[in-house]
Amino acid sequence: MTVSNSRFLPHLPQEILAAKQLEGIRWSVKQAMNSPQYRLKFEKCGLSSSEDIQTFEDVRKLPFTDVSDLREGYPFPLLCVPAHDVVRIHASSGTTGKRKVLAYTQKDVDMFAYQMARCYEMAGITSEDRVQIAVGYGLWTAGVGFQFGCEKLGAMAVPVGPGNMDIQMQLLEDMQTTCLCATASMALLLSEEVERHKLRDKLALRKIIFGSEPHSLKMRRTFTENLGLEASYDIAGMTEMYGPGTGINCEAQEGIHYWADLFYIEIVDPVTLEPVPDGEVGEMVVTSLCKEAVPLIRYRTHDISRIIPEPCSCGRDIPRHGHIRGRSDDMIIFRGVNIYPGQISDVLHVVPEVGGEYHIDLTRKNGLDYMDLLVERDPACSSDIDAMVSLNIAEQLHKKILARINVRIVNPGELPRTFSKSKRVTDHRFEE
Repeated sequence: MTVSNSRFLPHLPQEILAAKQLEGIRWSVKQAMNSPQYRLKFEKCGLSSSEDIQTFEDVRKLPFTDVSDLREGYPFPLLCVPAHDVVRIHASSGTTGKRKVLAYTQKDVDMFAYQMARCYEMAGITSEDRVQIAVGYGLWTAGVGFQFGCEKLGAMAVPVGPGNMDIQMQLLEDMQTTCLCATASMALLLSEEVERHKLRDKLALRKIIFGSEPHSLKMRRTFTENLGLEASYDIAGMTEMYGPGTGINCEAQEGIHYWADLFYIEIVDPVTLEPVPDGEVGEMVVTSLCKEAVPLIRYRTHDISRIIPEPCSCGRDIPRHGHIRGRSDDMIIFRGVNIYPGQISDVLHVVPEVGGEYHIDLTRKNGLDYMDLLVERDPACSSDIDAMVSLNIAEQLHKKILARINVRIVNPGELPRTFSKSKRVTDHRFEE
């Protein structure tokens, strides 16, 4: 695989990339010093100048930033440019009643579209494609990011937004959409509706680009096969990093190629915050290399992943990280055991009698925690074997995560479907 004819994809040998990253880190630190919030954080850690960063080891001198920094600076947290240079804001929801607001200069807006165009190109989308955008618009970054990137590439954008399955299916058929952009949950829901209405042979859909939430490989395989797709692509990103489009997997499906000329990624232990060796799983920490309005300095994404050091079989020299396995702040502490929902997905993936949809209910009785795992039966399987299958899953989970979990098999389609992110865990343990 060569990328010599690429319009957007980078080709940077390792030594050139490393130099570009260090230069970008120093630039971002210098830019961050325009923010009183950042300056205070730098003073506390003894950093006086961007020139203090001469090696990647020096990056560890920089302070971490987190979502709390965005909330404390509301409504324009960590802003490093004059307000008159801000041409747009985006925001994502917050748990304290205030949204995380991120500001964008024109350069930031242009770079956002550029990184999205890279993702489309990686997925093999061209100006001949028709791209149906079924993700959120408004304050969210997703819709406008997918649309602007599509238009920068030169493809036809069909900006529908999320929900309204009747309109989605009508446009898929009438517009002969070739690529759908959605969450994994919506892609699954749409695939079930297409199958129910026997529309598959009337569609031109070839590819889905999905993201915004962790997913199981079985869930991905289900909507890919149900829709008869050539391929599906997992896209990475978050509002703090412009939005969607910070990386995407290639046709080899061996992890996420990320734009290392735009972001420097570290993987750290989520408890000690010390770096872990390449290949080991930990929390992703990001430093932006060219964001103007709100540069990121060692921003804790709380996403759980790993750096993949081996070359990709696609032949591209673009670095990779693993698919997002969950979030460090989504970790479940159950009877003294730390559990990530992604560990449960890994077990379900190798059990052919169940699908990829599941839900976890946590309760507490007489001071003891209980976990119920509800899993949908595969449509091709009989309910007669439910007891055997649930016992098998429970035993595999006990071996993998050392916890006793009550597993219950439910009918296909019984668990709730959603147009956006699926809620996998309901915790009743602390309810009065």
